[in-house]
Amino acid sequence: MIETPVAVLAVLLGVLAGLFGLAALPAGKRFFRVVPLLVFAYFIPTALSNLGVIPLASPLYDFVRDWLLPASLLLLTMSVDIPAIAKLGARLLVLFFGATATIVVGGPLAYWCFGSWIPADMQGEAWKGLAALSGSWIGGGANFLAIGTAVGAADSTLSMIAVVDVALASLWMAVLLFFAANERRMDAAIGADRGSLETLRRKVEAFQREVETVAALKDLFAILFLAVAGTALATYLASFLPELGGILGPFAWTVILVTALGVAISCTRLRRLEGAGASKIGSVFLYLLVTTIGAKAQFAKVLDAPALLLVAGAWIVFHAAILLVLRHAVRAPIFYMAVGSQANIGGAASAPIVAGAFHPALAPVGAVMGVAGYVLGTYAGLLCAFLLKWVHGP
Repeated sequence: MIETPVAVLAVLLGVLAGLFGLAALPAGKRFFRVVPLLVFAYFIPTALSNLGVIPLASPLYDFVRDWLLPASLLLLTMSVDIPAIAKLGARLLVLFFGATATIVVGGPLAYWCFGSWIPADMQGEAWKGLAALSGSWIGGGANFLAIGTAVGAADSTLSMIAVVDVALASLWMAVLLFFAANERRMDAAIGADRGSLETLRRKVEAFQREVETVAALKDLFAILFLAVAGTALATYLASFLPELGGILGPFAWTVILVTALGVAISCTRLRRLEGAGASKIGSVFLYLLVTTIGAKAQFAKVLDAPALLLVAGAWIVFHAAILLVLRHAVRAPIFYMAVGSQANIGGAASAPIVAGAFHPALAPVGAVMGVAGYVLGTYAGLLCAFLLKWVHGP
């Protein structure tokens, strides 16, 4: 019904305005403590696109991903406290690499358990499609294509697996956002050590109180200039950098460069623009990104591949279960598990969203972990592909 990019943008902004308006009401505050607002920011656009109100694909969605995501990362990192983030400790890395390991092992295990349910005419392609999915679930879209090409998966197989990928990754992200809304209760249940996490939050909040001011026009223009110019510069420089191993392409380099630029700005007096609302503007961009990711989820086509959906569903359940056990063993905050998982399953585009749902100060942690997933994606994915082929047999 609505296809013009500007009109689609109006719909998505209307969804966000309505949700935040409800969140300001007493009843809304109570409701969104149970089910986080981000879940609705994701699934309302999904419902609108799947019902044909807005399109499943639009130039607007690409623009938001390619330009507003990097801009939001710059604005969210320009006041970041790197020493405090470094003190989050080794448990964050344990959960991140644990997430990668569960993808590598979980895929072949799920295929061994439920692969016989896949129709005989699809058996030859199934393991190849699942191998490509492992690349996506450890790194991102570039890794998905790299692994799919390496194992010789057919285009039709990749198309089917892509739908399964989006559907399950979307549902899992909703679960992680639910965790964000209930983190303190979940951490208290296992006696998680939240010391370094709370220290980071307190330092960020104290800095925000210190520099808080009524935003003047000069401040707002300075913030927008940094966001746009920084993104343009990072995108320009990324076009000259090499594609390494089919993993680090132009978009991945842009994310790396713009995050580094934001960190560099955090070492200057420009970080005080946080008081004029730099991270709030970055959050606006990030919430808009959430709506566009949701709008692209095409759930109806999942039913075209029920057996593959079963295998992939068992795979992600295994991933979640092992991570929760590992988190309990090291008594890590649920944030560590959530960002470690999403940095793998979702990648650099959505890991900052999940991290930012816990606290805006934590969004840069998601960005860094998401980039690490890009690097691991192809190599760990190839290992998973080997195991899948071994399960499939000659």
